[in-house]
Amino acid sequence: MAEGGQVLCIREATPQESRYQLKEKLGQDASRQTWLAVDLHTQPQEQVVVKLLALSPQMQWDEHKLFEREAQVLKNLNHPRIPKYRDDFVLEKQPGSRFPWFGLVHSYVPGTSFQQLLNRGHRFSESQVEKIATEILSILVYLHELNPPVLHRDIKPSNLIWGEDERVYLVDFGAVQDQAVLEGATFTVVGTYGYVPMEQFAGRAVPASDLYAVGTTLIHLLTGTPPADLPYQNSRIQFADKVSVDLGFVNWIGKLTEPNVTERLSSARQALDTLKNRHALTPPLTSRKPTGSLVQIKKSAHKIEIKIPRRGRKTFKLFYLLGLIIPFVWQIPQWFNLLSTGLIYHSILYIMPLLALVFVLFQATVLPAFRHTDMYFDREDFEIRWKLFGLSYWRYRGKTPLICRVYEEIVQQGSAPRGVTIEYSDKQKLTSSPLATVERHWLIDEIKDWLKLNQ
Repeated sequence: MAEGGQVLCIREATPQESRYQLKEKLGQDASRQTWLAVDLHTQPQEQVVVKLLALSPQMQWDEHKLFEREAQVLKNLNHPRIPKYRDDFVLEKQPGSRFPWFGLVHSYVPGTSFQQLLNRGHRFSESQVEKIATEILSILVYLHELNPPVLHRDIKPSNLIWGEDERVYLVDFGAVQDQAVLEGATFTVVGTYGYVPMEQFAGRAVPASDLYAVGTTLIHLLTGTPPADLPYQNSRIQFADKVSVDLGFVNWIGKLTEPNVTERLSSARQALDTLKNRHALTPPLTSRKPTGSLVQIKKSAHKIEIKIPRRGRKTFKLFYLLGLIIPFVWQIPQWFNLLSTGLIYHSILYIMPLLALVFVLFQATVLPAFRHTDMYFDREDFEIRWKLFGLSYWRYRGKTPLICRVYEEIVQQGSAPRGVTIEYSDKQKLTSSPLATVERHWLIDEIKDWLKLNQ
């Protein structure tokens, strides 16, 4: 077992026999040790990281494969934000150990891991997290565009270093995959629960799998909570209500962490480009659109447009229609008699109650059946417009931040279908065209989610 202060004898009878002096243990598990060491053969002496893997009966063969692969991959990488390969070796039996050890040496990155910062209670601002995301993705652009692509497969806060130069470094390539996935091939399942997607646990990691890990890492930085401890809905991490950041940024992270790999952003370069234009992203629906619904929603980070079509003749009740016609038919002869006698004033007074009744019945029958409702919201203003047979006959404009409630009003059982009611700050209520119950609940959820109204 290696100890602090020990000088590793890696190549006997050579000038490099005594080269690395162990200084501080950085990590340890059953068969691995990671040390901060100094290279005694450099002037001035440089700090390096020495990884040791014991070739013991308890060691899984997959561990050895991954260790060798890490050394091989690091040899071929050349990026300023990735540790540089320095050396690899085999140590024969060491004092206090019955087994030989494999060794890997790479350059040391002075700084603090993001996991350490989180453990200290550090909270990251939106601008900081966006910068971190950009730097991680720039590293992944390099890795994923190599031939063959190099997949890290274990991106998480503890494997990201905030360097003393205030740049982000990606470390620990112990889970790296550097070969194309062949059909029928088997791979070691690696990664940390909560940070990696399901396809990786199935042994089918792709570049988008690293993007998922980037997304979950950013969620951890924004919320301060490990992604595995956050709630899930339809396999999506629910974190938007726990952060106060730009909705476009939330939607972009949502595209990184789509559970279905075919719906996720597919490459690091695409993710970078999309980050710059994130306000054009359509966020995932908070709930599924009801089957058969004709309601149309167009939603982005900065606006939402809703079109509610007419319900049609199925809501046009026959007895209401008769109520419109019968009063006129019944009273037409009497009205003409008044006109023929020259009593125009009396005829007008006679017809007024009938017109009022017709107006009430018109509102109760024709409008609910044939009215369209168009709703438009952006972060500053909103507009609700009613249309009848394609013609706009009513419009209301207001300030979006002054909307205080979105809900359905409670009415008597058995009454006609209700619409979505929006309550403005002055207690004014604006109601959409009638909707079926499932449509109404779905639309209320969508509007409240976009407005961030948690009621």
